[in-house]
Amino acid sequence: MTVAKPVGKRGNNGGRPPLAQRRKARRLILQAMYQWQMNKDDVAEIEAQFRAEYQGKYDWDYFHELFSVIPGQVTQLDELIAPHLDRSMTALDPVEKALLRIGTFELSQRVDIPYRVVINEAVELAKVFGATDGHKYVNGILDRLARDLRPAEAGRA
Repeated sequence: MTVAKPVGKRGNNGGRPPLAQRRKARRLILQAMYQWQMNKDDVAEIEAQFRAEYQGKYDWDYFHELFSVIPGQVTQLDELIAPHLDRSMTALDPVEKALLRIGTFELSQRVDIPYRVVINEAVELAKVFGATDGHKYVNGILDRLARDLRPAEAGRA
């Protein structure tokens, strides 16, 4: 008879923080990206502000990984996004732009995260922070990007 091991606070996911902490980190990444896009403040300064302001259980490693890299890759990310847009990048709502950049980064460079999770997380954040029906726009763009960037996983082999 096999006895199941008790699952600790970190869950049964190889010592990584629980998914709820990653979800909370994505919310902060969106807010940090928005601030960076609007003010072009130093990324390290923004990260320090967020770490000082937000105490508690966040996946800070994930926050740092994404927020320290995405601003330096906006040109490449925007080039992936642009063919799927019906308007220019400059005409996008800043929240939608930030979410598309985060989602595109995750789709292209974090293949350990299922594409449906990437899209769902972006859509949920768009519902909270984005413009009316902005979540539908984000969903459509990221869905098309997933077919390009992850054809086998997204069903277009």
